[in-house]
Amino acid sequence: MEEIPNTDELSSQNLFAGDNHNDIDNITHVSGMFKTWFIDYASYVILERAVPAMEDGLKPVQRRILHSMWELEDGRYNKVANLIGNTMKYHPHGDASIGDALVSIGQKNLLIDCQGNWGNILTGDSAAAPRYIEARLSKLGLDILFNPKTTHWGLSYDGRNKEPMNLPVKFPLLLAHGVEGIAVGLACKILPHNFNELIDASIQLLKGKKVVVYPDFQTGGIADCSDYKDGLRGGKIKVRARIKEVNPKTLAITEIPFSTTTSSLIDSIVAANDKGKIKIKKVEDNTAEVVEILIHLQPGISTDKTIDALYAFTNCEISISPNACVIENERPRFVGVSEILRISTQQTLELLRRELEIEKKELEEKWHFSSLEKLFIKDEMYIDFKKYANKETLYVYLYDCFKPHKRKLMRDVTDDDLQRLTQIPMIRITRFDSIKAEDHMKELDAKIAETKHHLEHLTDYAIDYFKTLKKKYGEGRERATEIKALETIVATEVVMANEKLYVNRAEGFVGTGLKKDEFVTDCSDIDDIIAFTKEGKMKVFKVSDKVFIGKDIIHVAVFKKNDERTTYNMIYRDGAKGITFMKRFNVTGVTRDKAYDLTKGTKDSLVYWFTINPNGESEKVMVHLRQVSGLRKHELEIDFAELEIKGRASVGNIVTKYTVNKVTLKEKGASTLEGEDYWFDETVHRLNKDERGSYLGKFGGDDRILTITSKGVYKLYTFDVLNHFDEDIILIEKYYANQTLSCIYYDGETRAYFTKRFSPEMANAKLPLISEHEQSRIELITAQINPIVEIQFAKEKGKDIPNETIKLVEFSPVVNMKAKGKKISAYKIKEVNLLEPQEIKDARKFLSNQEDEKTGLSPMELHRRAMEKLNKDNAKGFLDGDGQITFDF
Repeated sequence: MEEIPNTDELSSQNLFAGDNHNDIDNITHVSGMFKTWFIDYASYVILERAVPAMEDGLKPVQRRILHSMWELEDGRYNKVANLIGNTMKYHPHGDASIGDALVSIGQKNLLIDCQGNWGNILTGDSAAAPRYIEARLSKLGLDILFNPKTTHWGLSYDGRNKEPMNLPVKFPLLLAHGVEGIAVGLACKILPHNFNELIDASIQLLKGKKVVVYPDFQTGGIADCSDYKDGLRGGKIKVRARIKEVNPKTLAITEIPFSTTTSSLIDSIVAANDKGKIKIKKVEDNTAEVVEILIHLQPGISTDKTIDALYAFTNCEISISPNACVIENERPRFVGVSEILRISTQQTLELLRRELEIEKKELEEKWHFSSLEKLFIKDEMYIDFKKYANKETLYVYLYDCFKPHKRKLMRDVTDDDLQRLTQIPMIRITRFDSIKAEDHMKELDAKIAETKHHLEHLTDYAIDYFKTLKKKYGEGRERATEIKALETIVATEVVMANEKLYVNRAEGFVGTGLKKDEFVTDCSDIDDIIAFTKEGKMKVFKVSDKVFIGKDIIHVAVFKKNDERTTYNMIYRDGAKGITFMKRFNVTGVTRDKAYDLTKGTKDSLVYWFTINPNGESEKVMVHLRQVSGLRKHELEIDFAELEIKGRASVGNIVTKYTVNKVTLKEKGASTLEGEDYWFDETVHRLNKDERGSYLGKFGGDDRILTITSKGVYKLYTFDVLNHFDEDIILIEKYYANQTLSCIYYDGETRAYFTKRFSPEMANAKLPLISEHEQSRIELITAQINPIVEIQFAKEKGKDIPNETIKLVEFSPVVNMKAKGKKISAYKIKEVNLLEPQEIKDARKFLSNQEDEKTGLSPMELHRRAMEKLNKDNAKGFLDGDGQITFDF
């Protein structure tokens, strides 16, 4: 049996064959190999695979594909399989990676003209096999990508071919294409931007102005870029699908967020429905060239709430985190989008300068040789060629001939020039036309002068270059993604009730698993629950199967955080024989799963009376006292309206020191809270209570909000903050039954302007105020009491028609909402302007110094608030017969 050598001995031996077997310094340990090779591998992946270059905005595989296509370019389509094969001369990583990258470039519809089935970015369908599809470079690609004279070349991976180190791209291609890559310890994500906007931004940069650009996606959608942070790490954008209401039972998704497909979107919708987050009947995908996903809702489900739930629980809203990283000087660099655009624009400027310098040099060379040729033929220098036996003596002769003309030439004559002259065919010499030669020289002079002018005014030349690009290729590349602020959707407010809550009052348990006990309410699995016990304890907890609260539960409900309107009225006894107190309180913020004492915390405290009032209602109750000798009054009347609403920790007011027998209801009361103030935020088209946007007024009970769109659609809404409003709203006011609206509109059917005044009706459905012709539109609508408009007329037959001022109250009587109204004029109207009446100016002046004035008041609310102030200050003011406010100062 062979003896196993000692490992220490092995480590000292040279195990590698070589010229010097005794040189132990040649040994490389595995750990050293790993360290070196890993760094080499990481560097290679970062530099050669995943991250684009700053110079041309391309990854190596993309650059090699485009160069290969240019190499095969003849104006006709090439099979993608052939393009992949040709690219493999330059790219060492196989046909699959080349094919995927080629399809990705083609689907961006910028640099490549595609023919065949190239897949669908909307549905996620893949492209057909490479042998079935074809491609060629687009005209835009040929214009901005290639110029061998300004390209730096290097050897391919096997040394057999030359390939460009970077393409001379004269356009911010990196920002137009966008890119995503994952390397070793490094990631890159640059979002695509709009073609036309990038050109406009480059022009602004050349003019020395600051610019801001935001992403634009082929899939459209709505994006909130308020936290974009110039595309750097830490930035974030929120992207939503575009969802519209088809009818009260159907929603349609017409645009989807970037990086999603209709398939993945539908999967997320179905998953949310399965979890009970939303309630739908079915989903239909009718997507072809454009997105159309129909969502059919279950009966009784709100479309507005479902839209918000889709954003909250499905891929209809996604968050994208950019991470702009490029390769510059062989190193990764994290840089913002604005800086990338600036560098790209400066690079385009430099490439244009180099192209002009090359063109100038070529033109000067043509001019120089044309001058030599003209002199050579005109002076018949070729006549004496036979006298010279060799090239050297002939060149000496020619040099002597050109010496008198040296000052007329752009540079010195060289041997190459003489070589070209001696190669001119005799037939060309005999047919030489001096007049044509002179004209050709003048053409060259003009071109040289033009090129020099462009070089001297390089910035203007670059601006014209970008404008030409936009003119040639900008059509059809308008922005697809709408940029707007998006509100934050609170999931607990829009989630559908997917659980049932039960309570065992005696034993003190609450949960969704107590199906044999008393049913309380429907709730969702993300709701918080609030519970109260007869001992005066309160606890807020997460929905679960079974939670112990405490025996003798008196109330259980879904908890609404920061709810300042729900008021609890309570009468309790402190301890076993203590004083009886009463109090009114709100529960806003609490710590989950913590037990709170609503009493003073004394053992054996007891709640006699407890009511829950969503709008701060107050009742009158009778407190019946136990009969005791010497006690004259055995019943006490308590009116909770006289109590101030305080926090849950307040002790309350003393009711009696005597023992209470029972408490009974005497009379239900009305709400002690006034209506809530609401604002309309134009940026997100939503209602809010946070003083964002235009103030609409106080709302409560059956109050409604009146809206009218530019197409003349009238609709009343409740004041629910979850409501979705039409994007083209031109009037939004609080609805008053007796108010009068004044309207001027253009009728597409008669091509004339009409005006009408009408009182809005109480209606649940949308109503058209004007004809439904596609060109019909509302020019002006107002709730002002005495609106005055200025009409500007267009010129007719070269004559100016003077402007006309119309008092609409006198011009147009009040008619039905659906009436056509009165034609304004037979002349062609150019513009309609609403003038501010004196009473509005007076109202603004009157309210300007009021401390509690609301910002962004609508005209109607301005009148009403001024009226309130007038009444408080005993000023003159009254309501007229039509319910309109009139006042005098």
